[in-house]
Formats: sequence, C-alpha cells, structure tokens
Amino acid sequence: MTIQLDATTTTQRPVTGPGQTPGSLRAPGLEVSAPTGDPALLAWVRDIARLTQPDEVVWCDGSQAEHDRLTAQMVAAGTLIPLNPELRPGSFLARSAPTDVARVESRTFIASHRREDAGPTNNWREPGALREELDGVFAGCMRGRTMYVVPFSMGPVGGPISQLGVQVTDSPYAVVSMRIMTRMGAQALAAIDEGLPWVPAVHSVGFPLVDAIGRARADVPWPCNDLKYIAHFPETREIWSFGSGYGGNALLGKKCFALRIASAMARDEGWLAEHMLVLKVTSPQERVFHLAAAFPSACGKTNLAMLRPTVPGWRVETIGDDIAWMRPGPDGRLRAINPEAGFFGVAPGTGWSTNPTAMEMLSRDVIFTNVALTDDGDVWWEGMTDETPEHLVDWRGEDWTPQIGAQTGRTAAHPNARFTVAATRCPSLADEFEAPEGVAIDAILFGGRRRSNVPLVTQAVDWSAGVFLGASISSEQTAAAEGTVGALRHDPFAMLPFSGYNMADYFGHWLSMADRVEHLPQVFGVNWFRRGDDGRFLWPGFGENSRVVEWICRRLEGAVPAEHTPVGLVPAPGSLDLDGLDVPAADLAELFAVDPAAWSAELDELQAYFARFGDRLPREIGRNVDRVRDELRAARWTQHRWDAWAVD
Repeated sequence: MTIQLDATTTTQRPVTGPGQTPGSLRAPGLEVSAPTGDPALLAWVRDIARLTQPDEVVWCDGSQAEHDRLTAQMVAAGTLIPLNPELRPGSFLARSAPTDVARVESRTFIASHRREDAGPTNNWREPGALREELDGVFAGCMRGRTMYVVPFSMGPVGGPISQLGVQVTDSPYAVVSMRIMTRMGAQALAAIDEGLPWVPAVHSVGFPLVDAIGRARADVPWPCNDLKYIAHFPETREIWSFGSGYGGNALLGKKCFALRIASAMARDEGWLAEHMLVLKVTSPQERVFHLAAAFPSACGKTNLAMLRPTVPGWRVETIGDDIAWMRPGPDGRLRAINPEAGFFGVAPGTGWSTNPTAMEMLSRDVIFTNVALTDDGDVWWEGMTDETPEHLVDWRGEDWTPQIGAQTGRTAAHPNARFTVAATRCPSLADEFEAPEGVAIDAILFGGRRRSNVPLVTQAVDWSAGVFLGASISSEQTAAAEGTVGALRHDPFAMLPFSGYNMADYFGHWLSMADRVEHLPQVFGVNWFRRGDDGRFLWPGFGENSRVVEWICRRLEGAVPAEHTPVGLVPAPGSLDLDGLDVPAADLAELFAVDPAAWSAELDELQAYFARFGDRLPREIGRNVDRVRDELRAARWTQHRWDAWAVD
C-alpha cells in the first residue's frame, strides 16, 4: 500500500538534517523489527530518524506491559512520582519545568499556502520558511534518546467518523499519555496496514543528550526547550511540535489533530470538528436526547459533561468532555463521536462539591501534572476540598502551607494543573461512547462566562441565528489565556485558538451545514455566570444547571413555551422548573433581562470584531447583527415579568 501524496493524506518529504545524507540512518531497528509493512509509514519514520538521530527507535503497541515499563523508567528518572497505592492506586504525579506549563498560543502556527487562508486570528507562517526553521531545530534533537513511534486512532478504530495518526516522540510521558487519550497501539497500526490514511505528527522535547560533536550531558526530570514550535500544515495534514513536553503541545492527538488539522479536513470533506462536549440526557419518560456544547476555558465545561441532575427523574451520561467530531449521517442527522479515549482535565476547581463524578473518576490509574503532593502521598489542588491541608509540597516541589500561600500569593497547584485519565474510569460514561457511528445530535449549546447582558438561556430562532450565536461568544479572560485577566475575549464557537483555517470561512462552513444536514440540531445559548450589581452569582449553577437542560429538552419536544426577545427565545414565565430552588424574583428578572442600551453597545463591539475578517465574513453574520439591532430599536418585544412568578 502506498499513501497518495495529496491534501487528504500524509506527505512524504525528504527531511535530511545538516551533515546527513539519505541512507545514513543511525537508529537501529527500522529494517528488521518494524511491525508494519506499510512502505509510506516506514519511509516517513526512516526520514524522521535521519533528521532527529535518536539512539534507537521503538514501535509502541499500547500494551499494559509497555505502560508499566515506561512508567517505571520515568519513576527512575524522577519524571514521575508514584502516589500512595492505598490512596490512589496506579497513579503518578509529574512536575513540569516552570517554563512549560500550558499551551503557547504565540508559538502556535498555521502554515497554510496562503496567509489569507489562515485568517487574522491565527499566527500564519509561510510553509517553506517554517519548514527550513523546523529542519534546523529538529536536526539531531533526539541524540541520546529513544524515538517512540505511536500509531493511534481518534475515535473507535475503523469507525466512519474516526481518523488515524502516527506520532513520533522522544518523550515517554507523551507516550503513556497518548495511550490514555487515544486508541493507541497495535490495532491502530493494523488499520494503517489495511490502507487507511493517517496524519503524521512529529514531536520532540528539544533536549538532546548528545551534541553534534559527541559531547554528552545529563538528563533532567522534565526536559524541554525555551524555544517552542507547535506547527500545523493544514493542506498536507502535518503536525510538528518542538520544545514542550506539556499537554496539547506534546499530546498531538489533542488540540493539534482533533481540532486544528481536523477542522481543515472537516471543511474540505463536509463535516465539523468542534471544541464541544457531548451529553446523553434521558427524561423521566425515557426519551433520549443528545446535546453538544461549546464553552471557552473556565466556563464549567467538565462540570456540565459530568452533570448530576437535581431535577427528579432526569439522567445525564457522559460521551465527551472536550471534542466532538460531527458528520451528516445516513439518517439525515448530524452524528457525533468523542474522538478521544480519555479526559485531560483542569484540576483546580474540580472538587467533591462541584464535580463529584470527576472526583470518583480520579480514584485510580491517573497521571496528575503540576498538582500538590500531600504528606501521605496523595494529591491536592485548590477547590478539591473545602479545607486546605496544613502542609503540602507544591507543584514546584517546594514546601507549602496556607500561611506561605497567603504571604506569597503562590498556589499549591498550578492554575493549569491537569489530570489524564481513561474515559472508562468515568462512572457516568454512556454506552454510546464506543459507538463508531456516533449519536444523533438534537441540540447544540454555546456559552461563555459573562457577568451581564447574556441571559441564562436563549434559543436561536433558526440555523442562521444559531451560527451567529456561536460566532458571538465572548468570555471573561482567564489566567490560562494570554492577555489581561478579566477582560472580554471574543472566542467564536470556543474555537479561537483551535481553528486550522480562516475563522470567517469557518463561519461560512457552519452556515453551509444547512444544505448538508436534513434535520439540523436546534441551537441554544447559556450563561451560568451572570451576576448582580453586588457581584453575587444570580444562578446557583453546578447540578442546578440541569433545570436549564430540562427546559432545552422540553423545547425539543415542543412541551414548554418560550417568549421572543431580540437576542433569542427565552423561557416563558412558569416554563423553567424552579421547584424547591430559592432564587429571588429580582434575580430571575435580571437573569433574563435584555437591556436595549447595553445590547446596542454589545452589537457595536461585535461589529468591530467581525470587521477584522473583511470581505470574507459571510453576509449572514452581518444580517444577524442588523436583525438584532432593528428589533431592539423597534421594541417588538416585552421585558419579562419574572417578578410575577411564585417562587417559594
């Protein structure tokens, strides 16, 4: 089998480093021990080995024995700390270098052939020039190390929505994490041998142990490089990542493949690759609904993915917490899978009072990164428990007490500390998680973290208005993002850092789904974070968000009424179940208030944001701005009298 060299598969490109000639392969094992006969894969691995010059090449099979061998190796190297086997069996703590703790948006590049195809929200680099830079930094970058070949599948192997990839990496931490986060190993490699296309992904921590003239240096527990590249070539479906060992910078099936490369594939092939969770919701009458939802960082995404309803008789099960691939199905509906096999979640803020399902999931077989270590060999982070331990070793490996934290402002866990755990550990995981054909999506939710303006829940009047709703998402800046904390960050579809092409074309692609999908999902907006003038949250959130989910599902049934506002349909008084919930009438009124002056200013800001896309912005987006503005001016709506509700 030969993989064709076109825009839908891998590209075979000679990658010869300085002083290297084709055939001068230093790494052993390629000719006799490679467990594949695929000539294109063998040629690609051989080329990368020539460039990076590892001491050896190991093909990963995804077995438990391999996992045990690599974790023992990392324990010996100081990369992993085994946790107390009685408290957290099969689990480890990793501490990254302080300079390698999160995604690096400023060093994330989209190298499309034309600058305009990357658009104004991406960092564009000319492909030829970027390749020259990458050849320079990757030359010899694995000297003294092992290069691991990691075949993997995003989604169930062989499924109609799934895709294959192969990552080469010199990081055993990346290998064991990819085993958790993808279907990694022999089964994926067998699918490649059968002739299925695959995406090539090259990763190095950029810390060779031997220099170009043979001088050796000692390894460190968390090798990385101050110079970082996270580079994507959307037309040739390639990923090259250098310098970081952390998260989505190193686990290239995560944001790099599942969103940036897959979004370009989806544009070309007529489907959607989205930064969305997927839920299965079952009513007391046993009717099943499937919802997808997009939220920017720090907006309660994992909490919703593992929601425990407070409304009697309703059940929520988890299909995905972060990424959804959605294709038009043979039934005329949009069908979704979670392409990941695990959860790579933010630890701080996840606790027994906010997300008990996640806490149960983390009871064993977890890799924690940059959380604090307790004196009895367990982990802790801010928000995990109501009480703070008296002594911890913080994420930097230093002593930490509440007093030290108060005096220095240092948190015990890094704000972007993570857990990596298999989805099968999740107690709320739905059976449909493994369904290769996916689930039919009934509704799509968009939400951000907004103190004002945006109501608790709205329903778009049609698909065009729904796309406008997704394009209009903005959220208060978080510590994990680059910029001023607290400022509003426009994050269309929660895809700002993740779209692999021009965001204006992305809007157009979403609009085009109206011609591709016979039975489109309904679109809703939610905002759990609206506050009063005194700074209080007006809605209790967490499990009580199930009341909003119930209203959405009842709307899909046509069982509850809604009232029109210029920004969408909202629950008619009495249609949102508030039984047993103590929310003052004034708070309810504010939760759904649509202030014409404030929304007029919001539209001005949106218009200015959309203007950066120039002539590529679909006209439908501008028409929706005009529609909302006209309705605000004409006052063709009446503010709700939520104060008339009888609230116990």
